[in-house]
Amino acid sequence: MCLSCAEAVAAGHAPINPCLCGAPETQAAMRRLEADLDRRRLLGGMAAIVGMFAGFGLAPGELRAQTAGRPTVLTNLRFFDGRTLSMQTGRDIVIEGGRITALPATGTGPADADVIDCGGRAVTPGLIDCHWHSTLVAVSQIAAVTQDIAWVHLMAGREAGATLLRGFTTVRDTGGPAFGLKQAIDQGAVTGPRIFPSGAMLSQTSGHGDFRLLNAVPRMPGDPADYTERTGVAAIADGVDEVLRRTREQLMKGASQIKIMAGGGVASPYDPLDTTQYTLDEMRAAVQAAADWGTYVCAHVYTPTGIQRCIEAGVKSIEHGQLADTATIRAMAAAGAWWSIQPFLADEDANQYSDPRSQAKQQQVAEGTVRAFQEGRAEGVNMAFGTDVLFNPTGAATQGRQLAKLTRFMSPLEALRMATGAAGDLLALSGERAPYPGPLGVITEGALADLLVWDGDPETSLDFIGTPDTSLRLVMKGGRIFKDALA
Repeated sequence: MCLSCAEAVAAGHAPINPCLCGAPETQAAMRRLEADLDRRRLLGGMAAIVGMFAGFGLAPGELRAQTAGRPTVLTNLRFFDGRTLSMQTGRDIVIEGGRITALPATGTGPADADVIDCGGRAVTPGLIDCHWHSTLVAVSQIAAVTQDIAWVHLMAGREAGATLLRGFTTVRDTGGPAFGLKQAIDQGAVTGPRIFPSGAMLSQTSGHGDFRLLNAVPRMPGDPADYTERTGVAAIADGVDEVLRRTREQLMKGASQIKIMAGGGVASPYDPLDTTQYTLDEMRAAVQAAADWGTYVCAHVYTPTGIQRCIEAGVKSIEHGQLADTATIRAMAAAGAWWSIQPFLADEDANQYSDPRSQAKQQQVAEGTVRAFQEGRAEGVNMAFGTDVLFNPTGAATQGRQLAKLTRFMSPLEALRMATGAAGDLLALSGERAPYPGPLGVITEGALADLLVWDGDPETSLDFIGTPDTSLRLVMKGGRIFKDALA
């Protein structure tokens, strides 16, 4: 009731309420008014956010979407389906509702459709990078651990748009605070690829994800978390209980898989490459917590001892692994584990390090890369493509060129399959935690309509994938066109 009503009641009079402020009708009207104000604030905030992103070139560009109620048909093309090691002809690709719905004989598809003439060019599934760091690729290492995290996210948003226009329509983010970026992309506020996020990388103290300076050691019980932990880059977890807690936190935030650090790394200065990180029980804790949510663990590791411990613990995906010996490679094949491997060749496209210790470790990894590809293929290990471009703003643009380098070890279509159909199979290990229901990396009925049109012949070379500015003619993700240079 209003103030006058309260005074009347206090004086002993009947509670007459001429303003009806407490009446159900009045309260309902107030709720409607508040809801309208909330909607206006939300729309205003969204406009401000999109405007802010537009200032950095991050807002979505002009899109050509399907006409409502009409399918889109790609015709006059040769296509690689992501699995069969040959280019196929004589078919059109029909897209409806963001999915591929049919592959009819050329000219026999629906008559009432938006038709895109590909001019006889090659069509492939959208490319998949299975080892990408969406928020850490476009900034230097010192910037990542010292700059305002909002700036880091803005740089990540800008790089996401560039990633999509290189033809990578999906990435598996193997560590970093990518949840917000994924949400912005999925909601259409920012242009970028589909993201399968791992969230913070789980690391033991002194492990590959422990980015603290030496003057921050020891950390006492009352000390705050390190900056990289607070911002979601990494999570230091020692012991089974702590590993369970940190794993569950990432799952709570929306992780589609969990990333642990199981051995030394190149970029980190304090953990030698040969070290084995996490005990078997700690690894099993992460694996069990992930399995309880229907998903899996992937592990950064290079050495035979570390890889074999991962396999024993139930880790499904080995990240890197270039120092594996023959017995370990055979163990990976026997376990049905995935090898998410990168062409680390210490060449002009490699991540750059000024620390001599990191340079030496990088060279050691490069020396094992050739044998890893050769033996991995010979032993029949499941292999998927990734780049792991890290803290390297200029190196991000080499993403497609890294894929083309795989033709040093296999035929062009075999290499392309590693970044399409095989990569999609690896992503499918996320089960119900996969954020995008439907097959990825393939051109088949029911698959998500992520498609690329290229100038180039994938049967003879993949060099054209390294020059997407000139060779990539059309980029489609989920049936929406983000680049159209066919004319």
